[in-house]
Amino acid sequence: MKHLLSLFVILLLSVHLSAQDKKNQMLQSISKKEMYYGGIAKQIWNYAEVGYQETKSSALLQETLAKEGFTIQKGVAEIPTAFVASFGEGKPVIGILGEYDALPGFSQDSTFDQKSIGSSAGHACGHHLFGTASAAAAIAVKEYMKANNIKGTIRFYGCPAEEGGSGKVYMVRAGLFNDVDAVLHWHPSSFNTASFGTSLANKSGKFRFYGVSAHASASPEKGRSALDGVEAMNNMVNMLREHVPSDSRIHYVITNGGKAPNVVPDFAEVYYYARNPRRDIVIDVWSRIEKAAKGAALGTDTRVEWELTGGTYELLANETLTQVMQDNLVKVGGLTYTPEEKSYAEKLSKNLGLDHLRYEDATGIKPLDVEKTGAGGSTDVGDVSWAVPTVGLSVATWVPGTPAHSWQAVAAGGMSIGRKGMMIAAKTLALTATQLFESPETVKKAKEEFQKVRGANFKYTSLVGDRKPALDYRK
Repeated sequence: MKHLLSLFVILLLSVHLSAQDKKNQMLQSISKKEMYYGGIAKQIWNYAEVGYQETKSSALLQETLAKEGFTIQKGVAEIPTAFVASFGEGKPVIGILGEYDALPGFSQDSTFDQKSIGSSAGHACGHHLFGTASAAAAIAVKEYMKANNIKGTIRFYGCPAEEGGSGKVYMVRAGLFNDVDAVLHWHPSSFNTASFGTSLANKSGKFRFYGVSAHASASPEKGRSALDGVEAMNNMVNMLREHVPSDSRIHYVITNGGKAPNVVPDFAEVYYYARNPRRDIVIDVWSRIEKAAKGAALGTDTRVEWELTGGTYELLANETLTQVMQDNLVKVGGLTYTPEEKSYAEKLSKNLGLDHLRYEDATGIKPLDVEKTGAGGSTDVGDVSWAVPTVGLSVATWVPGTPAHSWQAVAAGGMSIGRKGMMIAAKTLALTATQLFESPETVKKAKEEFQKVRGANFKYTSLVGDRKPALDYRK
């Protein structure tokens, strides 16, 4: 009896080791393709296509996944650059999000010659890494499923226009996540951690004022300045700031203020964002911004129209999935800089005005933020998180201390520091996805938590209403 028991224990240990060996093989397969995936990311970095114009970037990721046996649905949710790549069939369905849009006003440069900065567009939020790492993870999971005869479906969601275009909102609204059991995502950062944190709900739009042109000196009385309308609106909104909840954010940029000082502008445009941790407050604040626009038009004898270009929910955290993601990130570990990379990072750190390089933020893993603090930004992943249990992580693709939407983020994302961080993300996503395929109880627990936190009576209503995707919002 004792002999049989010993054999049983040995058998259990061998199975465990075999399972671990399989996971290690998957991680090794990702590592072997680092330069290949790095090349894809660099291509997207060079394309630097802004929201809904990511034709080349989307096509490259589609081609990469199609070569690996994924079935591609193109142009989903009435968005030419959105797609869904699927492998396998049946349940569970695990989704991985990928982004690839750049930001306007940056150049693609990893040197310290900043003369060309602000000339065009650049990957100042690292979405070239985001999309590539997520695709790498989906491919690795596909290979693991085939090798181990695992049933289910792995899906890659090609998500355009995260930066202000709310691409995923239209994908959620189109029902593309209705049959999904869990969704994974990640984001470039200057440190490594999964997070219980949330984000800010957001509404954004462009206000267009129409007036009457006239010679600004010879006959100003005949003119009605559209720019006056914009400035009057901005003045009223700035006074509004005192009378909204203090954790709200309102910001704007005048995108068109006229062409010449001696011509009364007959057209002017201002682009607004409103944010708050709660979407109901965002809806109220936005309504008051619209009233300011109406008042400004009335007071300046101009006409105003506005277009809602985006609107996103706050993130809904899932503790069950976050703990799984964090555990797998710890297994993968942080990154190590070569002497050349460390020298570059120190130079970039000084360029940021930091006293010293916080190297440990890149090499180590931050503990989970159990307080569920909110981030200062917004993301259309928020809408996905209210449709299906969702989890994300941050990985140090930037030099520690680097803010998003900066030239320094562009720079690090275009070199080996960014590539190394991207591979850590790919491995963590792959480990987490395979764990969910092999652990139905974890998926069930995550769903139960999701239903409880979201509430039994929840009904999704998009903040963009029934409008079609704002495909020209960057034009």
